[in-house]
Amino acid sequence: MRKLALVYGMRMLPADEIEELNDAPIQLKSGKGASVTMHLLEGANETELRKQLEQSIDAFFEFYPEV
Repeated sequence: MRKLALVYGMRMLPADEIEELNDAPIQLKSGKGASVTMHLLEGANETELRKQLEQSIDAFFEFYPEV
């Protein structure tokens, strides 16, 4: 199996300040492009956000079972 890279980023912002969210571009060595789908999680506190983040990560690995 090839060595894999998991690409991610996080930033905490006030929920009511976000107007638009777009994919993040990635440039590959082959000259091709790819993108990372950005996800928005909202919660009233750290516990709510962590729970949603953990569910999102679990779902990602269920979606890509070959990883």
